[in-house]
Amino acid sequence: MNPGEIAAGLAGAEVLALRQLDGGRNSRVFRVTTAAASYALKLYPSCAEDGRDRLGVECAVLRWMQTHGFAEVPRVINADPASAAVLLSWAEGDRVRDGIGEKDVTQACHFLARLHALRATPAVPRECLAAEACLSCAEVARQVRARIALLRDLEDPALSAFLDRCAEPALKTRFDLAQAALGAVGICVDGVLAPEARSQVPADFGFHNALRRADGQLSFLDFEYFGWDDPAKLAADILLHPGTPLDSATRQCLHGGLLDVYGGEPGFAVRLYALLPLFALRWALILLNEFRPAWWRRRVAAGTTRSWQEVRQDQLAAAHAMLERNHAMGTFG
Repeated sequence: MNPGEIAAGLAGAEVLALRQLDGGRNSRVFRVTTAAASYALKLYPSCAEDGRDRLGVECAVLRWMQTHGFAEVPRVINADPASAAVLLSWAEGDRVRDGIGEKDVTQACHFLARLHALRATPAVPRECLAAEACLSCAEVARQVRARIALLRDLEDPALSAFLDRCAEPALKTRFDLAQAALGAVGICVDGVLAPEARSQVPADFGFHNALRRADGQLSFLDFEYFGWDDPAKLAADILLHPGTPLDSATRQCLHGGLLDVYGGEPGFAVRLYALLPLFALRWALILLNEFRPAWWRRRVAAGTTRSWQEVRQDQLAAAHAMLERNHAMGTFG
């Protein structure tokens, strides 16, 4: 079925208008208008691509949030696993692209604090890990090496030069520094974080997945990667995410807010400090996903209109900038 037919079936009503939204990088999202209301139709990639039940996880999490009174997230109206589709309540607001300040940071941290406080009555089973969970320093390094290997297989000269001259040396240096910092407080790089030190986290959380309403309040979107993880990884991802660059003062404010949320957990602060440079390297490699043909086909399916060559050049420049900006331990500027 096409998106219009799927939307009509889920809404149980005639679709008067259907518009695909810009900005989707994995799933396709449409605004659906019926005589009664507007909705968001989300179409997920096939589970075969990464083995995750994105639709099932997101629906479970949003329904759980509704029972716990989270008003800043969409509601599940209807879902069709056979079509990998969900119909959500429409969230009004504008994408948060700039102007992020202390009020926004406070709202985001309050949201995370509520999730963390409810981990004894979780949204998903404890064996359901967040996407690409990192429960040890060794796992972060393993993921970095795996990404380097995937990119090497592409045999692109400019990409290979970046891997040889920047990524590989950075991995060695940053892993050694992390090992020393963690070892100083008795944390082994191979030691898996104990279940009681983990939290339920919305992986890929951040201002890039938020809308600002007319009253200034934020709504948060995209919970398909939700699961259990080291909150230090979540914190690093929010601080480093290239989707919404933060100025130095806002980044420091966010760092402080995240420490307020998770800093009471043993070892959180030292893990964040030690692993942040490795996570920055990981992000630099994530920025290069567009070099991968299969990944690029997903971007095209999601509606991008830019040329592949232009995007690859931009992403390589962004990867260089990520490493240069986050070269020091504990740097948040």
